[in-house]
Amino acid sequence: MRGPIRRTPLTTPNTFPVQPLSPLDGRYRPAVAPLGDYLSESGLNRARVEVEVEWLIALTDRSLFETSPLSDSDKERLRGLYRDFGQNEIDWLAEKEAVTRHDVKAVEYLVRDRLSTLGLDAIAELTHFACTSEDINSVSYALTVKRAVENVWLPALDAVIEKLRALGVEHADAAMLSRTHGQPATPSTMGKELAVFAWRLERVRAQIAASDFLAKFSGATGTWSAHLSADPDADWPTIAREYVEGLGLGFNVLTTQIESHDWQVELYDRMRHAGGILHNLATDIWTYISIGYFTQIPVAGATGSSTMPHKINPIRFENAEANLELSAALLGSLSQTLVTSRLQRDLTDSTTQRNIGVAFGHSLLALDNLRRGLGEISLAREVLLGDLDTNWEVLAEAIQTVIRAEVVAGRSTISDPYALLKELTRGHRVGAAELAEFVSGLEIGDAAKQRLLALTPATYTGIAERLAK
Repeated sequence: MRGPIRRTPLTTPNTFPVQPLSPLDGRYRPAVAPLGDYLSESGLNRARVEVEVEWLIALTDRSLFETSPLSDSDKERLRGLYRDFGQNEIDWLAEKEAVTRHDVKAVEYLVRDRLSTLGLDAIAELTHFACTSEDINSVSYALTVKRAVENVWLPALDAVIEKLRALGVEHADAAMLSRTHGQPATPSTMGKELAVFAWRLERVRAQIAASDFLAKFSGATGTWSAHLSADPDADWPTIAREYVEGLGLGFNVLTTQIESHDWQVELYDRMRHAGGILHNLATDIWTYISIGYFTQIPVAGATGSSTMPHKINPIRFENAEANLELSAALLGSLSQTLVTSRLQRDLTDSTTQRNIGVAFGHSLLALDNLRRGLGEISLAREVLLGDLDTNWEVLAEAIQTVIRAEVVAGRSTISDPYALLKELTRGHRVGAAELAEFVSGLEIGDAAKQRLLALTPATYTGIAERLAK
């Protein structure tokens, strides 16, 4: 008998060029690339340069330490350090950090180097003046996260909300069988159900848009000690507040070495909340597709299954669902870690905050898939109507409610209308003719009887159409 075939393991695999470990920087890069301007290492370093430069300008504008305000042209040349920040600066910082082993110190050296190039050596010692690294990082993270939210993430959320609003209006009158607990229930309209998601998202969106983005600028332990030792007469808390608020941020006056990150916890929890609503949307649309309420519009050249040519898989919604779960996990981890710092400072927040872009990236990718997916579905109204027509028993709610009103009005003596309808409808189907015969024999007023006889599952939708619009 022959033994098993033994294969020699590949002990030295081929070496690839440097490859991304995260699919956000590989497969999905086009969808999330705009975040790189803010939440990448280079985006953070550009913001750090901006913070250092603007602090220089703030100090000289106040003529501190017998300096003179810079000319407008010098200010513009200085601001060019971050406005024109590019690959040369990225490479310079990488080389310098390899020596300093400190990212913020490398940025300080970059600014000093450029000051010399600009002929502004006289103010070089004001670079990073009285700052702890967390002063620079606090402002930089607030700037980059604020800009990522306002310029990238919120517009992507708005695109989904707008698509939902448009679909809500388009399908406002499309009666459909509701499925509470997965069972046939009082009809609604597809437009109203989609409008519910838009309504929920708009509320959380308003909370996110109103978020605080806070920074501190108060030295090594938040006491302005070094500042006062250099100039005890200057109103350093006011100078710091005016500086931070001048950058469009909120000022946190009472901190340890670090800004306490509570604003980040609040923001990420709200984003996670929005993600939960979006996840609910993705699973609901997936379910509507699976029961035939929506059909998917074929995309030319696309393959749904490697073996089943007929299939169009709801991959947009499945991709969104998975990425929202990844984003929620990361946002939750950020919130849990950033809310705590040992005593006056520990370094756990440093590594954690470097993953803000990853959390945002998975969320942005989900938003992109939802927007695309919502544009690739078509409502099958005939399926909705067919489903309604085979579930006349859902009118039991209306009938028993009308009977109760008639009893109160003195036009009926029927006892326990609910039990009467339960006996008729629970656990089995009731057709239109059977239900009409039942209603015709009820002891109720003629007007009420005619209203019930005119009712169908497709017209039993209350004000759903108005709500959707």
